[in-house]
Amino acid sequence: MEIAKVGVVGAGQMGNGIAHVFALAGYEVLMTDVSRDALEKARELIGRNLDRQVSREKISQAERDAALDRIATTLTLSDLGQCDLVIEAATERETIKTAIFEDLVPHLRPHTILTSNTSSISITRLASRTDRPEKFMGFHFMNPVPVMQLVELIRGIATDEVTYRTLLGVVEKLGKTAASAEDFPAFIVNRILMPMINEAVYTLYEGVGNVGSIDNAMKLGTNHPMGPLELADFIGLDTCLAIMNVLHDGLADTKYRPCPLLTKYVEAGWLGRKTQRGFYDYRGETPVPTR
Repeated sequence: MEIAKVGVVGAGQMGNGIAHVFALAGYEVLMTDVSRDALEKARELIGRNLDRQVSREKISQAERDAALDRIATTLTLSDLGQCDLVIEAATERETIKTAIFEDLVPHLRPHTILTSNTSSISITRLASRTDRPEKFMGFHFMNPVPVMQLVELIRGIATDEVTYRTLLGVVEKLGKTAASAEDFPAFIVNRILMPMINEAVYTLYEGVGNVGSIDNAMKLGTNHPMGPLELADFIGLDTCLAIMNVLHDGLADTKYRPCPLLTKYVEAGWLGRKTQRGFYDYRGETPVPTR
Protein backbone atom coordinates (compact mmCIF):
# COMPACT_ATOMS: atom_id res chain seq x y z
CA MET A 1 0.00 0.00 0.00
CA GLU A 2 1.04 3.63 -0.48
CA ILE A 3 2.33 5.51 2.57
CA ALA A 4 2.13 9.31 2.29
CA LYS A 5 1.42 10.68 5.78
CA VAL A 6 3.24 9.42 8.86
CA GLY A 7 2.34 10.03 12.50
CA VAL A 8 5.01 9.97 15.22
CA VAL A 9 3.97 9.61 18.87
CA GLY A 10 6.59 11.13 21.15
CA ALA A 11 8.90 14.10 20.52
CA GLY A 12 11.86 12.84 22.53
CA GLN A 13 15.26 11.65 21.37
CA MET A 14 13.89 8.87 19.17
CA GLY A 15 10.67 10.59 18.03
CA ASN A 16 12.36 13.71 16.70
CA GLY A 17 14.98 11.63 14.88
CA ILE A 18 12.27 9.51 13.25
CA ALA A 19 10.34 12.63 12.20
CA HIS A 20 13.58 14.06 10.76
CA VAL A 21 14.37 11.09 8.50
CA PHE A 22 10.78 10.65 7.29
CA ALA A 23 10.42 14.33 6.40
CA LEU A 24 13.75 14.31 4.59
CA ALA A 25 12.60 11.26 2.59
CA GLY A 26 9.53 13.17 1.37
CA TYR A 27 6.82 12.00 3.78
CA GLU A 28 4.35 14.37 5.44
CA VAL A 29 4.93 14.02 9.18
CA LEU A 30 2.61 14.79 12.10
CA MET A 31 4.35 14.57 15.48
CA THR A 32 2.50 14.53 18.79
CA ASP A 33 3.50 14.70 22.44
CA VAL A 34 1.79 15.51 25.75
CA SER A 35 4.12 18.51 26.15
CA ARG A 36 4.03 21.61 23.93
CA ASP A 37 7.54 22.44 25.15
CA ALA A 38 8.79 19.02 23.99
CA LEU A 39 7.28 19.58 20.53
CA GLU A 40 8.87 23.02 20.20
CA LYS A 41 12.26 21.71 21.33
CA ALA A 42 11.97 18.80 18.90
CA ARG A 43 11.40 21.12 15.93
CA GLU A 44 14.34 23.29 16.99
CA LEU A 45 16.58 20.23 17.31
CA ILE A 46 15.48 18.85 13.94
CA GLY A 47 16.27 22.23 12.41
CA ARG A 48 19.77 22.23 13.94
CA ASN A 49 20.43 18.66 12.82
CA LEU A 50 19.29 19.49 9.29
CA ASP A 51 21.57 22.56 9.36
CA ARG A 52 24.45 20.27 10.30
CA GLN A 53 23.68 18.08 7.29
CA VAL A 54 23.67 21.18 5.05
CA SER A 55 27.04 22.32 6.44
CA ARG A 56 28.48 18.87 5.70
CA GLU A 57 26.99 19.01 2.20
CA LYS A 58 24.87 15.91 2.84
CA ILE A 59 21.74 17.83 1.75
CA SER A 60 21.01 21.18 0.10
CA GLN A 61 19.45 24.22 1.79
CA ALA A 62 16.31 23.68 -0.31
CA GLU A 63 16.04 20.05 0.87
CA ARG A 64 16.49 21.23 4.46
CA ASP A 65 13.72 23.83 4.18
CA ALA A 66 11.34 21.44 2.41
CA ALA A 67 11.88 18.74 5.07
CA LEU A 68 11.17 21.13 7.94
CA ASP A 69 8.02 22.34 6.15
CA ARG A 70 6.73 18.76 6.02
CA ILE A 71 6.74 18.43 9.83
CA ALA A 72 3.61 19.51 11.68
CA THR A 73 2.95 19.10 15.41
CA THR A 74 -0.12 18.57 17.56
CA LEU A 75 -0.97 18.01 21.21
CA THR A 76 -4.03 15.97 20.22
CA LEU A 77 -3.30 12.26 19.74
CA SER A 78 -6.50 11.66 17.75
CA ASP A 79 -5.21 14.01 15.00
CA LEU A 80 -2.94 11.14 13.93
CA GLY A 81 -6.03 9.20 12.86
CA GLN A 82 -5.64 10.39 9.25
CA CYS A 83 -2.10 9.02 8.89
CA ASP A 84 -1.25 5.98 6.76
CA LEU A 85 1.45 4.85 9.18
CA VAL A 86 1.83 5.60 12.90
CA ILE A 87 5.10 5.06 14.77
CA GLU A 88 4.88 5.05 18.55
CA ALA A 89 8.16 6.29 20.09
CA ALA A 90 7.12 6.92 23.69
CA THR A 91 8.87 5.90 26.90
CA GLU A 92 9.96 2.24 27.04
CA ARG A 93 7.14 1.22 29.39
CA GLU A 94 4.48 -1.21 28.22
CA THR A 95 1.66 0.41 30.19
CA ILE A 96 2.31 3.76 28.51
CA LYS A 97 2.52 2.25 25.03
CA THR A 98 -0.66 0.21 25.53
CA ALA A 99 -2.57 3.29 26.76
CA ILE A 100 -1.44 5.24 23.68
CA PHE A 101 -2.67 2.54 21.30
CA GLU A 102 -5.99 2.18 23.12
CA ASP A 103 -6.59 5.94 22.86
CA LEU A 104 -5.50 6.11 19.23
CA VAL A 105 -7.21 3.06 17.70
CA PRO A 106 -10.80 4.46 17.59
CA HIS A 107 -9.60 7.34 15.38
CA LEU A 108 -7.59 5.33 12.82
CA ARG A 109 -8.58 4.64 9.24
CA PRO A 110 -9.02 0.93 8.36
CA HIS A 111 -5.82 0.75 6.28
CA THR A 112 -3.50 2.51 8.80
CA ILE A 113 -0.45 0.52 9.85
CA LEU A 114 0.46 0.75 13.55
CA THR A 115 4.07 0.30 14.68
CA SER A 116 6.14 0.62 17.82
CA ASN A 117 9.76 1.73 18.10
CA THR A 118 10.12 -0.45 21.20
CA SER A 119 13.59 -1.90 21.70
CA SER A 120 12.46 -4.96 23.66
CA ILE A 121 8.72 -5.31 24.41
CA SER A 122 6.69 -8.11 22.78
CA ILE A 123 5.18 -6.94 19.48
CA THR A 124 2.60 -9.74 19.60
CA ARG A 125 1.42 -8.60 23.03
CA LEU A 126 1.24 -4.92 22.03
CA ALA A 127 -0.60 -5.82 18.82
CA SER A 128 -3.16 -7.90 20.71
CA ARG A 129 -4.34 -4.76 22.52
CA THR A 130 -5.34 -3.12 19.21
CA ASP A 131 -8.03 -3.76 16.60
CA ARG A 132 -5.46 -4.57 13.87
CA PRO A 133 -2.82 -7.11 14.98
CA GLU A 134 -2.33 -8.06 11.32
CA LYS A 135 -1.34 -4.44 10.55
CA PHE A 136 0.98 -4.07 13.55
CA MET A 137 4.80 -4.37 13.57
CA GLY A 138 7.90 -3.47 15.51
CA PHE A 139 9.72 -0.63 13.72
CA HIS A 140 12.92 -0.24 15.78
CA PHE A 141 15.23 2.59 14.77
CA MET A 142 18.74 2.96 16.19
CA ASN A 143 19.91 6.09 17.99
CA PRO A 144 20.80 8.64 16.64
CA VAL A 145 18.21 7.99 13.94
CA PRO A 146 19.55 10.34 11.22
CA VAL A 147 23.01 8.71 11.45
CA MET A 148 22.37 5.01 12.07
CA GLN A 149 21.64 2.90 9.01
CA LEU A 150 19.79 -0.04 10.59
CA VAL A 151 16.07 -0.52 11.22
CA GLU A 152 14.87 -3.71 12.90
CA LEU A 153 11.55 -4.95 11.51
CA ILE A 154 9.77 -7.26 13.95
CA ARG A 155 6.70 -9.23 12.93
CA GLY A 156 4.18 -10.23 15.58
CA ILE A 157 2.52 -13.62 15.32
CA ALA A 158 -0.42 -12.07 13.43
CA THR A 159 1.43 -9.58 11.18
CA ASP A 160 0.44 -10.10 7.53
CA GLU A 161 2.74 -10.15 4.52
CA VAL A 162 1.37 -6.93 2.99
CA THR A 163 2.24 -4.96 6.14
CA TYR A 164 5.74 -6.44 6.26
CA ARG A 165 6.39 -5.73 2.55
CA THR A 166 5.05 -2.19 2.89
CA LEU A 167 7.43 -1.40 5.73
CA LEU A 168 10.34 -2.97 3.86
CA GLY A 169 9.60 -0.48 1.09
CA VAL A 170 9.44 2.39 3.58
CA VAL A 171 12.85 1.49 5.03
CA GLU A 172 14.29 1.40 1.52
CA LYS A 173 12.83 4.85 0.73
CA LEU A 174 14.43 6.19 3.92
CA GLY A 175 17.78 5.04 2.58
CA LYS A 176 18.28 2.62 5.46
CA THR A 177 18.75 -1.14 5.74
CA ALA A 178 16.20 -3.49 7.32
CA ALA A 179 17.08 -6.43 9.56
CA SER A 180 14.10 -8.75 10.03
CA ALA A 181 13.80 -10.17 13.55
CA GLU A 182 11.49 -12.66 15.19
CA ASP A 183 9.37 -11.47 18.12
CA PHE A 184 11.46 -12.69 21.03
CA PRO A 185 12.68 -10.54 23.95
CA ALA A 186 14.95 -7.65 22.83
CA PHE A 187 14.97 -8.89 19.19
CA ILE A 188 18.49 -8.96 17.61
CA VAL A 189 20.51 -5.85 18.46
CA ASN A 190 19.62 -5.52 22.14
CA ARG A 191 19.61 -9.30 22.68
CA ILE A 192 23.35 -9.14 21.93
CA LEU A 193 24.25 -5.58 23.00
CA MET A 194 22.60 -5.32 26.42
CA PRO A 195 24.18 -8.44 27.97
CA MET A 196 27.56 -7.05 26.83
CA ILE A 197 26.84 -3.73 28.58
CA ASN A 198 25.52 -5.59 31.64
CA GLU A 199 28.71 -7.67 31.75
CA ALA A 200 30.79 -4.49 31.55
CA VAL A 201 28.87 -3.20 34.61
CA TYR A 202 29.56 -6.50 36.40
CA THR A 203 33.25 -6.08 35.52
CA LEU A 204 33.13 -2.65 37.18
CA TYR A 205 31.04 -3.94 40.11
CA GLU A 206 33.52 -6.75 40.84
CA GLY A 207 36.52 -4.42 40.66
CA VAL A 208 38.14 -6.07 37.65
CA GLY A 209 38.64 -2.62 36.14
CA ASN A 210 37.52 0.96 36.58
CA VAL A 211 35.29 2.90 34.16
CA GLY A 212 38.20 4.25 32.13
CA SER A 213 40.06 0.96 31.81
CA ILE A 214 36.93 -0.98 30.82
CA ASP A 215 35.93 1.50 28.12
CA ASN A 216 39.48 1.92 26.79
CA ALA A 217 39.96 -1.86 26.71
CA MET A 218 36.88 -2.31 24.53
CA LYS A 219 37.57 0.72 22.30
CA LEU A 220 41.20 -0.15 21.64
CA GLY A 221 41.02 -3.92 22.06
CA THR A 222 37.92 -4.62 19.96
CA ASN A 223 37.76 -1.44 17.83
CA HIS A 224 34.43 -0.28 19.26
CA PRO A 225 33.77 3.44 18.61
CA MET A 226 32.43 3.85 22.18
CA GLY A 227 33.17 1.86 25.30
CA PRO A 228 30.24 -0.13 26.78
CA LEU A 229 29.84 2.14 29.83
CA GLU A 230 30.00 5.30 27.70
CA LEU A 231 27.44 3.73 25.38
CA ALA A 232 25.20 2.82 28.32
CA ASP A 233 25.24 6.48 29.41
CA PHE A 234 24.34 7.51 25.86
CA ILE A 235 21.42 5.05 25.67
CA GLY A 236 20.21 5.80 29.22
CA LEU A 237 20.83 3.50 32.18
CA ASP A 238 17.09 3.25 32.87
CA THR A 239 16.56 1.95 29.33
CA CYS A 240 19.43 -0.53 29.71
CA LEU A 241 17.95 -1.81 32.97
CA ALA A 242 14.45 -2.06 31.48
CA ILE A 243 15.74 -4.15 28.57
CA MET A 244 17.76 -6.43 30.88
CA ASN A 245 14.61 -6.98 32.94
CA VAL A 246 12.66 -7.87 29.79
CA LEU A 247 15.38 -10.39 28.85
CA HIS A 248 15.53 -11.82 32.37
CA ASP A 249 11.74 -12.08 32.75
CA GLY A 250 11.08 -13.27 29.20
CA LEU A 251 13.83 -15.90 28.91
CA ALA A 252 14.16 -16.92 32.59
CA ASP A 253 17.93 -17.38 32.28
CA THR A 254 20.26 -16.16 35.04
CA LYS A 255 22.78 -14.94 32.46
CA TYR A 256 20.42 -11.99 31.89
CA ARG A 257 20.28 -10.98 35.58
CA PRO A 258 20.76 -7.19 35.74
CA CYS A 259 23.89 -6.15 37.63
CA PRO A 260 23.04 -4.71 41.08
CA LEU A 261 25.30 -1.73 40.34
CA LEU A 262 23.22 -0.87 37.26
CA THR A 263 20.10 -0.97 39.46
CA LYS A 264 21.79 1.26 42.04
CA TYR A 265 22.69 3.91 39.47
CA VAL A 266 19.11 3.96 38.19
CA GLU A 267 17.73 4.19 41.74
CA ALA A 268 20.04 7.18 42.32
CA GLY A 269 18.65 8.89 39.23
CA TRP A 270 22.08 8.75 37.57
CA LEU A 271 20.75 7.73 34.17
CA GLY A 272 23.63 8.89 31.96
CA ARG A 273 23.89 11.86 29.64
CA LYS A 274 20.26 12.91 29.97
CA THR A 275 20.66 13.52 33.73
CA GLN A 276 24.30 14.70 33.49
CA ARG A 277 25.54 11.76 35.59
CA GLY A 278 25.90 8.06 35.00
CA PHE A 279 29.12 6.08 34.70
CA TYR A 280 30.55 9.47 33.77
CA ASP A 281 29.84 12.92 35.23
CA TYR A 282 28.99 15.32 32.37
CA ARG A 283 28.61 18.51 34.37
CA GLY A 284 32.08 19.82 33.53
CA GLU A 285 33.82 20.55 30.24
CA THR A 286 34.91 16.92 29.82
CA PRO A 287 33.23 13.74 31.13
CA VAL A 288 34.79 12.36 34.34
CA PRO A 289 34.37 8.69 35.40
CA THR A 290 32.25 8.29 38.54
CA ARG A 291 34.01 5.07 39.65
